[in-house]
Amino acid sequence: MSGRRVLTLPATGYRRERWRNGRGWTREILALPAGADWALRLSIAELDAAADFSPFPGVEREQVLLHGNGLRLQFDDGQVAELLPPHQRIRFAGSRAVTGVPLDGPVQVFNLMWRPGSLAAHLFHRPLVGDMWCFGDGQTGWAVHVLAGSARMGGADGQDGTLLAAGDSAWLPPPATGRWRHPIDGAGELLLVQVQWPATGAGGGRPLPA
Repeated sequence: MSGRRVLTLPATGYRRERWRNGRGWTREILALPAGADWALRLSIAELDAAADFSPFPGVEREQVLLHGNGLRLQFDDGQVAELLPPHQRIRFAGSRAVTGVPLDGPVQVFNLMWRPGSLAAHLFHRPLVGDMWCFGDGQTGWAVHVLAGSARMGGADGQDGTLLAAGDSAWLPPPATGRWRHPIDGAGELLLVQVQWPATGAGGGRPLPA
C-alpha cells in the first residue's frame, strides 16, 4: 500500500512567461495534461501593477496569497475581495471578469485551476509538524507545494526521501492499480491539492507524468 513514486518540481524549474497584457508573470508549476488542453493547472502569478486576469470559461479557480502585502480582486459584477497576509484565499469561476490590484507593492499568488467536467480538485492549507500521509487510489493523486520550511517526500521509516525547500512542489500521481499512501515529514507549511478523476472511464485516460 505504501508508494514512492514522486515527480519533484523544484521552483528553479517552473516555466515563467509574461501575461498577454504585459502586466504580470506566470510561473507554471504543473499542467495535466501538458499543453493548452490541460484539465488541471498549478501556477504562481506575479503582479507588479493592476492587471486584468485572462478569462477561462468552464474553469474553476482558487487563489492563495503567497507573498506581498495583499491583493484586491475587483470583479466586473461589482464584488470586491481582498487576499491579505499571511495566506488568505478565494475561489471563483474562471469565466468571471476580474482585475487584480496589488496592495502596497508586488505580490505573488498561488493559482489552482481545473475543469470540473474532467476532474475534482480540493485545496488544503496545512501545517507540517513531523509526519503526515497522503492516501490515494487509482482515481486520486496529490500535488504538494511547500509554503514555508521544508518537507521530505517519502522520508518516513528510515528512508532518505526527496527534500523540498520553500517554493518547491511535487506531484504524487495515481497508481495504475490498487491503493497507496505516501509519507511526508518535516517542519513548515504546505498547500495540498487532492485531485480526483471520475471512477467511470478514469483508467487509461488519466494524465500521469513520469
